[in-house]
Amino acid sequence: MATLRQLLVSESKFNIKCPYAMVAEGYCVHNTANDAPAENEANYMRNNDKKVSFHYVIDDKEVIQCIPENRNAFHAGDGVNGNGNRKYIAVEICYSKSGGEKFTKAEKNAAEFIAKGLKAKGWGIDKVKKHQDFSGKYCPHRTLDLGWERFLNLIRGYLGQATVSTSPSKPTTPPPQKKPKLTVDGRWGINTTKETQRFLKTIVDGIVSRQPTSNRNYLKNAFTDSWQFTSNYKGGSAMIKALQRLIGTTADGYFGKNSVIALQNFLIRNGYSVGKYGVDGVMGYDTVCAWQKYLNAH
Repeated sequence: MATLRQLLVSESKFNIKCPYAMVAEGYCVHNTANDAPAENEANYMRNNDKKVSFHYVIDDKEVIQCIPENRNAFHAGDGVNGNGNRKYIAVEICYSKSGGEKFTKAEKNAAEFIAKGLKAKGWGIDKVKKHQDFSGKYCPHRTLDLGWERFLNLIRGYLGQATVSTSPSKPTTPPPQKKPKLTVDGRWGINTTKETQRFLKTIVDGIVSRQPTSNRNYLKNAFTDSWQFTSNYKGGSAMIKALQRLIGTTADGYFGKNSVIALQNFLIRNGYSVGKYGVDGVMGYDTVCAWQKYLNAH
């Protein structure tokens, strides 16, 4: 089995990362959607102030615990009081962006780790859920592509149980039809908005509604054929709220400087350059190009 060590969130950040006591009811499986090792994932989560967190992260070599199992984590996308966020132990599997040998080993390590936990807690395989079960998000994406029942069979194998017949080539839900690539042109107009809306599963109308006019200073490459800047911006945009939840910042529906910084950090974490100026809080050509590349890859 992979080695287990702790890189725990500081107690000074419990109010952000794991504010509630928890009596766990199961495991929730995620894929990291990037190619960073477990230590990088753990340190990134521990050291930022975003309300996004997980209990364990697993790569091809080790299991790292970041949050005690008797504290909640914010990982399932089902709200502050959702069952996923309040009752399930979050397990992140590394190297899912590119897959390959490292991901295969990481997934096996995760299956073995979960099996050991099930035995210790007296739980059955029904206590293993996927992120998708709580929020509808297609996660753990590569594990689902390869077959969810196949992953459960890995756990069953470590439990010494009989496996369930399954076709490894058939994912839990049919993969989306191959879509045309979004043009990477650094312009956030209607097409980029529609692709963002499809990805975030919000209404697809090509419009980013009700954005404060003052935010245009930070959105240099947001084009007004798609972005609605107004002084009457109450309520903001549902798409922006979904995007803010994805990138780990306050989901108020208004995309200002803090949201741009969060997007830039998110893109860098996932391996996309935002240009020579780095995290500057301005959504210019390079940042939009990076987001368009991210959308094309997902």
